[in-house]
Amino acid sequence: MEKDLKQYKRAYFVGAGGIGMANLERYLLQEGFKVAGYDRTPSELTRRLEEEGVKLSFIDSEKEIPADFLNPEDTLVVYTPAIPSDSPILNRFMNDRFTVLKRSELLGKITRAGKSICVAGSHGKTTTSSMIANILRESEVGCNAFLGGILRNTGSNLVMCPGAQWSVIEADEYDRSFHRLSPTIAIVTSVDPDHLDIYGDEEGYLEGFAYFTSLIKEGGTLLMHTGLKLRPRVNDGVKVMTYSGGTDGEWHAEDIKFGDGTISFTLVGPDVRIEGLEPGVPVEINVDNAVAAAAASLLAGASPEEVRKGLKEFRGAKRRFEILLDGRDGGSVLIDDYAHSPNEVRASIRSVKKLYPGRKLTVIFQPHLYSRTRDFAAGFSAALSEADEVIMPEIYPAREEPIPGVDSQMILNSVGCDSKIYCERKDLLNLIKSRKFDILMTLGAADIDVLLPEIKEILGKGFEIK
Repeated sequence: MEKDLKQYKRAYFVGAGGIGMANLERYLLQEGFKVAGYDRTPSELTRRLEEEGVKLSFIDSEKEIPADFLNPEDTLVVYTPAIPSDSPILNRFMNDRFTVLKRSELLGKITRAGKSICVAGSHGKTTTSSMIANILRESEVGCNAFLGGILRNTGSNLVMCPGAQWSVIEADEYDRSFHRLSPTIAIVTSVDPDHLDIYGDEEGYLEGFAYFTSLIKEGGTLLMHTGLKLRPRVNDGVKVMTYSGGTDGEWHAEDIKFGDGTISFTLVGPDVRIEGLEPGVPVEINVDNAVAAAAASLLAGASPEEVRKGLKEFRGAKRRFEILLDGRDGGSVLIDDYAHSPNEVRASIRSVKKLYPGRKLTVIFQPHLYSRTRDFAAGFSAALSEADEVIMPEIYPAREEPIPGVDSQMILNSVGCDSKIYCERKDLLNLIKSRKFDILMTLGAADIDVLLPEIKEILGKGFEIK
């Protein structure tokens, strides 16, 4: 029988310095746990965690485990799969009858202990879950939110509301992590095939999402974007509802208006009509995200006015269509977006074109993973062709070894825009220094964001969005 979280007093995190682990450490600290952990190297994040009360070590030795964390009856152990299997600390816990969980398994415990809104999808899940968190955190409902990106309203990927009954969780399909969850409300934003190294093919990917829908609690709700290939497999007593940013779906948008750097629309749902909603980040795809976020928040008990306020004040998640320079001073516009699937790349480019009609858009796209480049090269080429100019460095490998014959040129060779340039990452800053840009957008899930402070400085002292 699964032990309740309340039966533990302490939690030890193996791989404590990751951003996803950090929000769980902070959550347990605020729940009254003593928290300790190990990570390979210190960082600014680990320094802040230590200041907040997490006892950390940077030596992988079982001698580093604090004595009061050696009782398996009251100590929960959480680890990240990035930790090597021969880790002395991890093996000490595994060999001594401790409850040892992956991060996703701890999130599953949290969803089973209360009510939760879990947002899944190949794209849109970070923004949608962040919107819900921003609506609920200032509403009478409240929430604890575990996000995949930094909510710019709070500067954190964790939102905590004391006594909140609801959790908001970004349900990650990578490594089938979302199969550990038990949602009260589940949202599926998109099912464009991804992570085929895990799922094998599109059919396997869709099956992964179908299984996720089977985990929704009795009496719960599935909110699913219209037009998806997904065939949900919900249990009896679970209500299935559709949504979209267009005019189809039980929840949808009407009267969409663009102007003066803003977007407004009317939300229409079952027995609901809310006029003049304005997403704080005026990107076209955010109409879709806002419809889903508003619907979920209303189903969780938020009022129409709380939804209106939370959406309007939403400043976005870091690296999700983040406007770093807006060009108001006559200088360049600089936008960064985490878009890493062909549909996301296309949506980002089209949003910029709609927000800044008639202006030249240069995109720096850094491919992420050899396998994703191989599987989706044609889609990326078609999407990037909608930009005016494309600059592309080499593939960012992350966890992968090179695949023979797979490189950035697989994408770049078929890009059909007026200008396309291959530039190694080490030379990007020098290239940017040598050029003038009207609108520059950096795209991808790789580490291009590390260069953004220097890119921003090069482009000039434009007005920074606070």
